[in-house]
Amino acid sequence: MKHLVFFVAFLVMGYAAASQSGQARKVLADKIVAVVGDKIILKSDITNFIEDERRQGHEVPPDAGCQLLQQMMVRKALMLQAQKDSLPVSDEDIEAELDQRIRYYIGAYGGKESLEQIAGKSIYQIKEDNRIAIKEQKLADAMQRSIIENVRVTPTEVKEYFEKIPQDSLRFYETELEMKQVVVYAKASRDLEKYAQDELAEYKRQVESGQASFERLAKLYSDDPGTKDAGGRFEFNRNDKNVDGTFSSTAFALKEGKISRVVKSKFGYHIIQLVSRTGDDVVVRHILKIPQVTDAEVNEAIAKLDTIRSRLVANTLSFGEAVDKFSEDENSKFTAGSITNAYGSPYLSIQDLDKSLLPVYNELKVGEYSKPIPFTDDRGKKGARIVYIQSKTEPHRENLKDDYNRIAERVMEEKRQNLLNQWFAIKMPTFYLSIDEEFRSCKEVGKWLESSTSTAALK
Repeated sequence: MKHLVFFVAFLVMGYAAASQSGQARKVLADKIVAVVGDKIILKSDITNFIEDERRQGHEVPPDAGCQLLQQMMVRKALMLQAQKDSLPVSDEDIEAELDQRIRYYIGAYGGKESLEQIAGKSIYQIKEDNRIAIKEQKLADAMQRSIIENVRVTPTEVKEYFEKIPQDSLRFYETELEMKQVVVYAKASRDLEKYAQDELAEYKRQVESGQASFERLAKLYSDDPGTKDAGGRFEFNRNDKNVDGTFSSTAFALKEGKISRVVKSKFGYHIIQLVSRTGDDVVVRHILKIPQVTDAEVNEAIAKLDTIRSRLVANTLSFGEAVDKFSEDENSKFTAGSITNAYGSPYLSIQDLDKSLLPVYNELKVGEYSKPIPFTDDRGKKGARIVYIQSKTEPHRENLKDDYNRIAERVMEEKRQNLLNQWFAIKMPTFYLSIDEEFRSCKEVGKWLESSTSTAALK
């Protein structure tokens, strides 16, 4: 049962989009392949997902059918037990999860209209078709958390685990470091702020007079790399916390086809055109202009950071306080300034560092504060930052001193897995189980069936 820890909820909403790639498929012959309690699992649930994985170029293991059936049965069992234990799952949680997944599929399939065309259903229908499945998943997740929530690991357990690893099996780690930052962005002059606003006002005039299309102007002039090539097209939900509040409220106040006045967000200045709105979902086009900053403004940011650095060096200000009071980078501000890699890990390799940080990596020692470093972020905003190296490891074989947290996490995962295995060994036999002959040879589900209070098999 190694695959069961924190099993992925890939089964939910599979038929909302992915399983209907190209066109809606008809299931010519379907059947029930398993029953857990009063919950059924269809063969199409398994075959559709496997077909879609292959269509998308993903490698499918030979026993994929057994793995999928096992995970589906696990979800059903956890959900049924959660219902017995009356674990709470609110309608608000379900709705939020539905919205999040719909937004994911809209992004993956190139827009709301594309998703609806591929699925052969409206967004409302997709959500309603998946509401029960989402609730089941939420209940299963709640049950799983309740099983493992009290698992703890002691230093003795970590040491004993590590000492059992053969020397030639110890993991090898390249140089890694934990790096934190305080960021101050350069503020454009009033003249350049007004210039950006005037540019957008002119684009609005051109579109409204019929001289140019909004889409063409966005492709030519927008400073938003994420929507520029799509003609400024952007889809989001009213409840999406990642969307600037002013931008969102302006978009939802527009009538279809209308263009907003110039508005300021945390990213810069915009004009927004409403394409369509359905409930809390909206499709817009926008043009973003980020006011240009000169070396003079960057130098002002550097001067501010110089003052902050002096206080850090004098120990009159902690780095955490500096981040909290002065840092303007949203990504690191709420992680005590940590710079993370593409996977969200604070452990950075050399490959994770941008060019401006390479000199810091070579020159700065652990516990030291860098001088202010000019940089440009991934949105094109210029500023400066102070960097602090919290830890740095040289290339090495795994050891308790440098890698305790990683080893402890593996021990924690193993303990959680063992606890889940014990839970399933005890609970699965208490449920009515029935498995089709085609899947009775699957190792794990076969064990469950043998120990179940029912020996029924579907023919």
